[in-house]
Amino acid sequence: TAVIASMGASAVLLFAVPHGQLSQPWPVFAGHVLSALIGVTCAHFIRGPELAAAFAVCLSIGLMHHFKCIHPPGGATALTAVLGGSAIHDMGYHFVIYPVLLNCVLMIGIAVLFNVFFGWRRYPAFLSHKETPPALAPVTPTHDEIVAALRSIDSFVDVNEDDLVKLSQILGRHAEAKPASGGNLAPR
Repeated sequence: TAVIASMGASAVLLFAVPHGQLSQPWPVFAGHVLSALIGVTCAHFIRGPELAAAFAVCLSIGLMHHFKCIHPPGGATALTAVLGGSAIHDMGYHFVIYPVLLNCVLMIGIAVLFNVFFGWRRYPAFLSHKETPPALAPVTPTHDEIVAALRSIDSFVDVNEDDLVKLSQILGRHAEAKPASGGNLAPR
């Protein structure tokens, strides 16, 4: 097989939400590759496809979390390695290189090339050159201000209002403490 199904989900993230953390090159690349390695290993060593599939996804999530490369389609890659049938099982660890690694490299490369033509799209995010705005006095935003700010972004943001308020408060405390202590973003 030349393309694995989980790359369809990756394409949605890369092209619909290119600025999202889950869409960045490291999560895409490492999320798929680690999950493929885990999936092939579980398929080889764990008897019973249901148990192997459960372990593959669970271990993939754990490793993606540990290596800071969470990419949800990676879970589907792990499942593909376990449940993909004899054609995939016969490939063994070659499945990790082809098609998974090749798919990742091509998908990320195409996303970079596609997004370079659109100045308002940030992919990968580290290429974004944003000016640092002047420091403002910390405030706690109101519900209406949060809703208006989210609408102005005109993009999906996977965070709830309570988390945004908490983040704003932590940043405000950090800004107040920064000149005196160098700051620490740990919540109080």
